[in-house]
Amino acid sequence: MIKKLLIANRGEIALRVVRACAEMGIESVAVYSSADKDALFANMATEAVCIGPAAARDSYLNMEAIASAARMSGADAVHPGYGFLSEIGDFARFARSEGLIFVGPEGDTIDRMGNKSEAKALMKGNGIPVIPGSDGPVGSVDEAVSISSKIGYPVIVKAVSGGGGKGMRVAKNEEELREAFPIASAEAMACFGDGSLYIEKLIEHARHIEVQVMCDNYGNIATLGERECSIQRKHQKIIEEAPAKSVSEELRAEINAVAAKAAAAVGYVNAGTVEFVLDQAGGYYFIEMNTRLQVEHPVTEMISGIDIVKEQIRIASGSKLSFTQKKLQLLGHSIECRLNAEDPANNFAPSPGRVDFLHFPGGPGVRVDSALYSGCEINPFYDSLAAKIIVCANTRGQAIMRMKRALAETHVSGVRTNLGLLYMVLCHPDFISNTYDTGFIDRNLEGFIEAAGNGMLI
Repeated sequence: MIKKLLIANRGEIALRVVRACAEMGIESVAVYSSADKDALFANMATEAVCIGPAAARDSYLNMEAIASAARMSGADAVHPGYGFLSEIGDFARFARSEGLIFVGPEGDTIDRMGNKSEAKALMKGNGIPVIPGSDGPVGSVDEAVSISSKIGYPVIVKAVSGGGGKGMRVAKNEEELREAFPIASAEAMACFGDGSLYIEKLIEHARHIEVQVMCDNYGNIATLGERECSIQRKHQKIIEEAPAKSVSEELRAEINAVAAKAAAAVGYVNAGTVEFVLDQAGGYYFIEMNTRLQVEHPVTEMISGIDIVKEQIRIASGSKLSFTQKKLQLLGHSIECRLNAEDPANNFAPSPGRVDFLHFPGGPGVRVDSALYSGCEINPFYDSLAAKIIVCANTRGQAIMRMKRALAETHVSGVRTNLGLLYMVLCHPDFISNTYDTGFIDRNLEGFIEAAGNGMLI
C-alpha cells in the first residue's frame, strides 16, 4: 500500500487528493510554487515542499524539481491530478524510473491516447464509431481543404496532442479553414510543443457525453455511468450533469459498453474517461480518451457512492477494484458548476486578486471542492477555476432547484466571478427542459451579458 503520496499539482485538485490521503491513513506531500506559499492545499498536506517560482514551467511542469521533492520527503508515489503533467507520458515514465508509484496509466498508454489521430484509428479498428475526418495528422492547409471538401463543411481542426480546447478552430467554409489552420497549429505548438493538426466533420447541435471508466491490473473494467458536459464555452466545460438525460436507457447501456471496450482495446489501467459526441439522430461518435482524473469527477461520485480518487490510489497500490459492475448502483441526479475567477462581461478576462470575503453553500446534498478561503490571493499565473459547487438530489428538477439555492448562498468579494452567469444558465428554459447542446453558451451569451447590465450581477 502507498504510504506517502506526493501530489504533483495545485489548487482544489491537490486539496482533493490530500483529503483522500488523510482518510486512507496515507501521508501527503504537497509541492508548491512561490506564488502558492500560502495556499490551502500546501498547508493542509502532511508536509509541503517549494519547487520553484510562480511560472508553471519552472515549478509544476518541472519534473526534476518534483522528483527532488519526492526524494527529499521520502514519498513513494505521485498523483498528477489533472492538467500540468497529468497527460504527459514522459512524466509517468520518469516517475517510475525514480522508483515512484505513478497513480495513473502507463506512459505509453498516455501517449497513445494523447495522440488524438492515433486514438481515433485504434477505436475505428475496434469497431467503435468515430467522426468522419482525416486518417491522421494533416500535412498542410491544402490537404486540409481537400479533406474538408470531401467530408463537407463545417469542420473542426484539432491539435493531435493535448486537449482542453487548445489548438481547436471551427471552419464553415474554405476561407475560414485557410485562416484557422495556421492559428490552431501555432496555438497547439505553444501549448503542447506539437503543432500537428487533424480534421473532423463538425457535428452541429451535438451533445457532449463522456463515460467514467475504472480499470485495475487484473483485467477488471467497470463503467460508472455517463456525464453530460454540453454546457461549454470555447470547448471548456462550465456545467456538468450525471446521468445524461439526453441518453435513452438503451443507448446508455450501449455507450457504457463501448467505453469499456475502448478501455480494453488500449489495455487501460486506473481512472479514465471516454468521450463521445451525440448527434441529433441519436448517433454517437468517439472523440478522445482522457487518461487522468477529470475536473467533473464529483458528479459521478455523488450518484455512485464511489470515491474515485481513493479507487485510483488503491489500483496503483496493486488492489483490485473495490466494487463490481453488477453491484454498482447509480442513484439520483448530480450537477456541478465551475466557479471561475473571471469577468464574463469583459470577454471572460481572468480576475486575479485578494478574496476579501468568502461564503460557500451548505445543507443537504451540497458539496464544494475549493482551495479558496477569506483573505487568500487568486494569483494570475494559473487556471481561473476557483471552486466546484456540486449538488445531488433525487431528480434532475430537484437538483436544478438545489443548485440554484446553492449558488444564491455563494458569495465571493474582491474578485469577479461567473457566478451570475451560472445562475442564469440554470434558469434558462432550454437548460430546464434539457434541450440544450454544445452551442448553448454561444447562442445565449449576449443575452446573458445584457441581463447583467440590467441588474443581474455577473
